[in-house]
Amino acid sequence: MRPDPRVGLLQVALAGVLWGTGGLGVQVIRDHVPMSVGTISAWRMGIAAVVLVAAVVTLRSGGALARLLRERPGRVVAVGCGTAAYQALYFGAVVSVGVTVATVVSLGLAPVLLTAAEAVRDRRRPGVDRLLVLVAALTGLALVSVFAGHGGSTGPQPVLGVVLAVASGSAYAAATALGEPLARATGPLTLTTATTTVGSLALAPFLVADALRGDVVVTTDPVVVGTLLYLGVLTMALAYGLLYAGLRTADGSAAVVATLLEPVTAAVVAAAFLGERIGPGGVAGTLLVLAAVAGLGRRSPEAGGPLTPATEPD
Repeated sequence: MRPDPRVGLLQVALAGVLWGTGGLGVQVIRDHVPMSVGTISAWRMGIAAVVLVAAVVTLRSGGALARLLRERPGRVVAVGCGTAAYQALYFGAVVSVGVTVATVVSLGLAPVLLTAAEAVRDRRRPGVDRLLVLVAALTGLALVSVFAGHGGSTGPQPVLGVVLAVASGSAYAAATALGEPLARATGPLTLTTATTTVGSLALAPFLVADALRGDVVVTTDPVVVGTLLYLGVLTMALAYGLLYAGLRTADGSAAVVATLLEPVTAAVVAAAFLGERIGPGGVAGTLLVLAAVAGLGRRSPEAGGPLTPATEPD
């Protein structure tokens, strides 16, 4: 029996929810120690890689991992580096132009690029219902970003920030598109382990550079250590495992729409734990994003819409 694409969409949505808690984790760490976002990202991916490799060894899945690296090394490296680049560029955009613009441009650009790429690949224009879902999701994203917590503040280098956000969204879209066929041919644990290990190696220079400058890269603060473990295990290892599991049945453009639950979750978490105000506009944006994700879930596989993969899972 053909797998239900809605299950894949749910897995991707759960990944977005986990990612949405990451911002709070980063803030908790920086409230305790002056650790750069580059170092935090490096630790996050490094911890995830260690946990995933341990899981592969425990489950005796090393053969599948070795086979993937032997058969598709270039694509694995591209997806891993793309994932690392997305994170680093996004954090750079936040510092340069502020959370609002960085979020709208980076997360909003990815589904647009993937929808366009899939239209070119399939040689047909997206359906009206698919475009409506995309418009609803992007409108909701903009409302959440502007009205929830940060009020449209901008950073000191807006032009650079926009360039970094565009590059971040492009890297996110590219990593998702390249990872989609791998996800259909490889188990989620194997693929997540391979790409996360590559990504951790790509981000390691940030940690080394900070150490050479004398910045904080290691701490014994239990709150920071616990938060880094949370970021690595749940928002990286588990979340990307869910993403790749979901991509086995839901296509890339549907997946990135579902992951727009990330900023929605971030806004709710900020309101619950940091006292930030969501406001009517943020609530409206949250409802629009949820409606868009629900709209994806209601599409039938036979409709040829955003839930239907271009190819069957291997």
